[in-house]
Amino acid sequence: MIKYNDYDEAIIGPAYIHRDHQVVHVLVYDAEKIRDILVTRDGMSHEEAREYIEFNIEGGYLGIETPVLVWPDDIWDEGDEE
Repeated sequence: MIKYNDYDEAIIGPAYIHRDHQVVHVLVYDAEKIRDILVTRDGMSHEEAREYIEFNIEGGYLGIETPVLVWPDDIWDEGDEE
């Protein structure tokens, strides 16, 4: 299982997922907690931290055991779906 360094407190737990036609065991991270770590530890704004996560963490593929990030409190703009 691949683990991101310096973000242990953002780990939600392990999960089994289907990736590349097989079931793999990966770690699941709370991306909002990673954002909070970047804001507190590195002095980033919330927007800078979000962009850092999107580009440097979510945008990186480390193989089939790449961890999964979730944004549990994020509200997505789905547009007008009435």
